Amino acid sequence: MKETLKDLLKNTVYGIAIALALFCLIGVVFDFRSKGNFTLEQYSFTKMVIGCVLIGVGFGVPSVVYNKDDLPMPIQVIIHMGIGCTVYTVVAYAVGWLGSPATIGQGILIIATQLAVAFVIWFLFMRYYRAEAKKMNDKIQSMK
Repeated sequence: MKETLKDLLKNTVYGIAIALALFCLIGVVFDFRSKGNFTLEQYSFTKMVIGCVLIGVGFGVPSVVYNKDDLPMPIQVIIHMGIGCTVYTVVAYAVGWLGSPATIGQGILIIATQLAVAFVIWFLFMRYYRAEAKKMNDKIQSMK
């Protein structure tokens, strides 16, 4: 139980850190695209930062599902990404990232991009942890 809480906290902090880092990078891109005239009003920046924290929690907390060995990997991914992407979409609408100025095509493109980024991050973490498991297994085999 204590280990699960430790993993939950670690995954949540990682999720928030990744969400805020991506937010900053995307903000820099928008600032460059607007040639330094990127402005936010009516607490938009604060709402977006709070939204990023919620998105980090939305992706971080459900990642504890990977500790459940009795669930198949596809189900774990569906649970993790389903919750995370749902939280992202709700927050994106709430803070105005997918507001009314976006056409249906733009909305679909934004959601597709969001899903692609989420799966790329997930894939990189999966590769890292699989490599770590392989190293541990190889070490165990060499000790026999």
